Amino acid sequence: MSEIKSSRLTKKGIETKRRILTTAEQVFGEKGYYETSVAEITLRTGVAQGTFYNYFPTKKAVFDELIYQLSSDLRFAIKEAMEEQEGFEEKQRAGYHAFFKWVLDHRNLYSVVQQLVLVDPSLYRWYYEKLADGFIKSIETAIDGGDCKPLLPETIAYSMMGIGQFIGMRWVLWENELVPDDVFDEVMEVIFHGINGRG
Repeated sequence: MSEIKSSRLTKKGIETKRRILTTAEQVFGEKGYYETSVAEITLRTGVAQGTFYNYFPTKKAVFDELIYQLSSDLRFAIKEAMEEQEGFEEKQRAGYHAFFKWVLDHRNLYSVVQQLVLVDPSLYRWYYEKLADGFIKSIETAIDGGDCKPLLPETIAYSMMGIGQFIGMRWVLWENELVPDDVFDEVMEVIFHGINGRG
């Protein structure tokens, strides 16, 4: 974590820290963790290296905080979208829409998170477990209400996360566009009705 707690930062300090994190997201996404230097982050941000170290003691510290921030922002966007809907299927559709839209504005998320496999495997696991927690709670509620088969919530959660991950990679990351409506509808068909063609 960074040396200076956010609660102790001035308004200008909060803005500077935000700019550093935004730039770090871009540089880590483009060059990778090991090829990125603090010097490049500060140069692109337009701050002195000394200023950087006022907020983050090391390159790893800014990388870690970036992961925590991306995770928090993404999960908040999904939760907010889901809370506007009623019913399990409607909530899940809204959540997927929010995920794809958010990732379109943060396409470096894919690269940054995948780097965690080598940089910090425990943080990599934490990132996906935090996402899974939200799915599991929603699925448990749906099972209790009869809106979902009584399957293992964790199994369903990771299956649904995998679908979102790879559909997002195929269109949002590779094509730099939102998932097409017909593709989205087919994804929802698979999730909620399966692929068995024999009724």
